This record gives sequence, C-alpha cells and structure tokens, in this order.
Amino acid sequence: MSRPTDSGQTKYQRLMQRKGEIIRKAVGIDYQQFESGSVAFDYEEMMRSVGYSLDEIRSIQAETGVGGTPLLELKNVTALARRYAGPGKGARVFLKDEAANPSGSFKARRAAVSVYHAQRLGFKGVIAATSGNYGAAVASQAAMRGLDCIVVQECYDSRGVGQPEIVEKGRKCEAYGAEVLQLSVGPELFYVFLQLLEETGYFNASLYTPFGIAGIETLGAELSEQMRERTGADPDAVVVTNAGGGNLTGTARGMHKSGVELGGGPEGSGLIAASVNLEGLNMAGDRQFNRKSFTTGHTGFGIPFAVFPDRSDVPRSAGRPLRYMDRYVTVQQGEVFYMTEALARLEGLERGPAGNIALAAAFALAQEMDRDQTLVVQETEYTGAGKHVQPQLDFARQNGIEISLGDPRGEIAGESIVLPEDPGLITARELDLEQLSRSYVKRSQQLMKEQGKTARNDSADIRFLAAETRRSEAWVRAALKELE
Repeated sequence: MSRPTDSGQTKYQRLMQRKGEIIRKAVGIDYQQFESGSVAFDYEEMMRSVGYSLDEIRSIQAETGVGGTPLLELKNVTALARRYAGPGKGARVFLKDEAANPSGSFKARRAAVSVYHAQRLGFKGVIAATSGNYGAAVASQAAMRGLDCIVVQECYDSRGVGQPEIVEKGRKCEAYGAEVLQLSVGPELFYVFLQLLEETGYFNASLYTPFGIAGIETLGAELSEQMRERTGADPDAVVVTNAGGGNLTGTARGMHKSGVELGGGPEGSGLIAASVNLEGLNMAGDRQFNRKSFTTGHTGFGIPFAVFPDRSDVPRSAGRPLRYMDRYVTVQQGEVFYMTEALARLEGLERGPAGNIALAAAFALAQEMDRDQTLVVQETEYTGAGKHVQPQLDFARQNGIEISLGDPRGEIAGESIVLPEDPGLITARELDLEQLSRSYVKRSQQLMKEQGKTARNDSADIRFLAAETRRSEAWVRAALKELE
C-alpha cells in the first residue's frame, strides 16, 4: 500500500509539534528549568542565566562599537514646550541619541550580546525574524563577528505591495551581507523561521531572549550616568517607545542596576511607556497591513505584549513591561510625524519617525512637569529612503488614507492621519494600567484553566502574578475571584 502524500497542513502541524525542541537547540536555553507553577516561572533566575555582568556586556558591545552614545539636551524643543505649558511648568527635555550605534538604533545593543553569545557557543550563523531595525542590527553584528545571517521579514500584503519602511530595512540588512527573506503577512513567518532554524542549525537571535534584554541594560545604565554628569541628579522621568516590551524592560533594569529608582517622585514622573495609537486596526490583517504608517512602537504590539508577553518566539520572553512601567501613554501618527520634522527643524537632528514616538509623548508630558525637572527621551533611530515622513505620507495616500491638518484627536487609524495645525494640540493620552493588569491576570487564568489548574491555592502563581503586574498578592487574589 502506498503512503498518503504529506499535505502542507500536516507538515505545518508536525513542525509546530517540534517547535519547543527547535527553539531550545537554537537558543541554548532549557526554559523548563525555570518553571515553578501553573503560570509562574523564575524570571530573575532566567535573567541570571545570561552569565554576563553589566560590565562584561559593556566590554562585549565596545568590541563592535556599540554603546557610549551621546546624551543631548533639546533646548529648542524645551523652549517650544514651555510656550504651551502653564506657569512654572515645562521640564528640560534630553535625548539619548541611539542612532549613533553602528546599525543606527538601540537594537545594536541587543544584537551585540546575542551574536557574541552565538559565536561563543560555536554557531556558524544567526537568524532573526523581524521587520524592524533589529534585522539590520543582527546583520551588522554578524558581519563584524564573521557569522552568516538570515533575516526573515513580514513585508508584503497579498497584492505584493511592500511597506516602504520595511523594504528600506531589507536593503540595509542586505548591505551588511545578510540573506533576506521577505514574506507576505500571515502565519507563514513563524513557520518559515522554524524551518530555517531546523535546516541551518543557526542561532535564534530572538529579540526576547535574556541576551537581548540584558544588552539593553547598558542603555539604562548609561542614560543614568550621563544625566548625573550633566545635571547632578537622576532624571525625573524617562519616556520609552514601547512595542514588545524589551526596550522598556532592559532600560528599567539597567537604570535600577545604576541605582536609579523612578516612580517615587512628583506626579508625572517615572518610567513612561509610549506607543502610537492604532486602535481598531488588525495588525496581521492583509487588507490593513499597509494602512498603518508605523510598523513598530504601536498599540498593536504594545498592548498584546503587555498582557501576554510570552506570545514571542521563545517559550518565556525576557521582556516583561508591566513589571516596570509607571505610566503608559499613546500618541497619534500625525503627532509623531510633526515632532519628527520639529526635531530636524529645531535641533538639526534628522531621525526616523518610529524613534520619535517617545519624543512626541515627551513634548506633551514635559508641559505637565515643573521647570526644574528633567525628562529623557530614551532613544532615536536612523532614517533612510523609506523611513522619511514624506514617503510614509505618500504611501498612506496611495492606500486611501486621508492626510490633513487639524486636531489629531480626530485621527482614525487606517482611515486618516491628522498633522497638528498647532503644536499645542499634541497630547499624551493615558492608558489604564490597572485594566491592563486585569487583562494579564485574565489571560493567565485562561491558561491555567486549559491546564486544568487553579492559582488560588498556588502561592508561586500568586507571587508571580503580583510581580508581573506590580500589584499586591491580595489584589491578584481579588482579581482572580472576580474573574471567576
């Protein structure tokens, strides 16, 4: 009897059944050793498994020219914010210029540690599944370390139309010698990624391993040290563009290691996450894929990853944003484009729009803070042909998006982009962290039910959920009871 032909669906299912083993081999971490409850795991022990101290990571990054980026005071942006602030208001705005890294973004810090570790373990190459700046960072570091590199991008819709910013990043990856696979939107990204890991035996240079997050800790530490040198004090607030949560997590951990404790000062201070508001858009929807002008740093990543961080390409993500953020605000696409041009016109700094999400939020937040306070925008990114404001707006028009001047509060994601007709209209809109915490607990409860378990009598899970949401154990128990 002849055997039935293996269908595509069967191949997919078989590969998915092997994903745990594939990922484990490709990262070199046995995540199972950290599990401690129904949903709990030992996060700090996992981070210690990196095996590199902060000083060792600084040295690793220095070998390839990563880190030591300048901290700039945006005096003209501060002056503009003070024109719209109340009496005695308008914090000094500083900016950590991460575009000075070899590949043009803070993600060089993540990639430096991951690629170094891959080389140390004897891997011949590295693979990254990313449509963002991380691909260029991995490709750049791999070139310096003499490793092969493959970057897998989700780039096109079903018509074969590629998002200009992603196409631009693909060109940058290829310039560093990487092989770039550009796919259409959909589930094939993870499938192809797993296939490549299995077939090549390369290292999984994931954004969400302990190596990647530990690499960002140097950014938080540098930022803190530079602010003390410049002002004699720690910053009152730090604004971080938030997507998958790794940027915020690593920065917070690095600041903590340098002795900074945010969130205990006056109202408005602390570690503040900022995302572009793309509410209502289906990020993975084919028809809506090209109806957004920001491919990262938006709520389509920021909110799902905040309430379910382990949706990443490793079993346990090292990016756990709810553990660290004091506030979470959103800005509109038009506001970010406006501040991108303002940064160039006022400060002579031409930087990519996605890196200016935090700047747009900071411009509004500075107006609610006192003049003697300081606020740091945590990063910038390089700009290029597909990342400029005008190509992005032109592409939006081609996809039926209405572009206008007016009040950004009227902007509807996927339908319009409203550039503020006056900078006083730029605002940072607050998200409810307690509601996000409840969503996290709800998701965790669903996972436990699927396993036939409960957290009510499992102290490890209760402690874990309290740490994850920065709430008390009593709050977690009450939330679980309410959800039942």
